[in-house]
Amino acid sequence: MALNTPALEIAKTLRKQLTPAEHILWQALRNKALGEKFRRQMPFVFGDYHFVADFCCVRKKIVIELDGGVHNSSDVKDYDRLRDKIFSEEGYKVLRIKNKEIDNNLNKVLLKIQEHL
Repeated sequence: MALNTPALEIAKTLRKQLTPAEHILWQALRNKALGEKFRRQMPFVFGDYHFVADFCCVRKKIVIELDGGVHNSSDVKDYDRLRDKIFSEEGYKVLRIKNKEIDNNLNKVLLKIQEHL
């Protein structure tokens, strides 16, 4: 990934503005709490595509995306499918987790993540 990309600048901003669900999950993932290092708001550049993943375990090539209500619109669903396809083509597994899942049963979410590690 090239330095000083738009994705990098966006990632820096997003790290300072985590959503409540992102904050909760980050507290559960940070400091290798699940045995693997995760990064939050990680920028990616694949050709002309610039993305920021909510969370990523680089070693295991797992991207975690948290989906709030905005992800229910058809435009955003189409964009999410494109992102997931590109990540997959680059060898990453994308786990999509709804914010409600974080709020309702964080332990279940963490078990789901551990299964993919």
